[in-house]
Amino acid sequence: MNDNRNYNYQHPSSERIEYSIIMNMIRAKSSIIDLGCGDGSLLENLIKEKNIRGQGIEISKTGIKICQEKGLNVTEGRIDIDLPFSENAFDYAICNVTIQMVMYPEILIKEMRRIAQYQIISFPNFAYFKNRLELLYKGRMPKHMLFGYTWYTTGHIHQLSIKDFKFFCKQCQLRIIQSVPINQPNNKIKKLLINKFPNLFSLESVFLLQKD
Repeated sequence: MNDNRNYNYQHPSSERIEYSIIMNMIRAKSSIIDLGCGDGSLLENLIKEKNIRGQGIEISKTGIKICQEKGLNVTEGRIDIDLPFSENAFDYAICNVTIQMVMYPEILIKEMRRIAQYQIISFPNFAYFKNRLELLYKGRMPKHMLFGYTWYTTGHIHQLSIKDFKFFCKQCQLRIIQSVPINQPNNKIKKLLINKFPNLFSLESVFLLQKD
């Protein structure tokens, strides 16, 4: 049975669609912390291509092992607690497709705001139209939302929409500098719909934020 509550990383590297988007948001030679860095692939790419000074925090022991084998500065720990870094210790704090999996997302965002001038956060969009339709017509947890897992084997414990996140940013006094909706449109009409109505047609979204 597939279970993603405790990721078991079995490959030394991975490539995700949002990596290039996040990398384009970061200035060269910046300092960053990758919170929930997984196998360290994003951190490794940033070091190689952007010449950043970076470190990470990860809870999965297999993820930490792979990161350390790559020579990355990654420590084990939770990210939704008070973090052991001073105010503005980093230029960027990144949390890539992980915020929906932590117990206290509000503490995570508060700490990201405290330790970094800019925050980059990505997450699956619960309001994606296929999720809405599946809940409406089948009355079951949507497959697109669970990414192949079941409701009882998924680590996604805090589902949110793009609208939810934008409202939360206002409460946390975070200014949205850029937001990029993610899907894989195969024609111009679908691309236009995704950009025009991201909360309805985007599977995932990446936000670049700044302290207000």
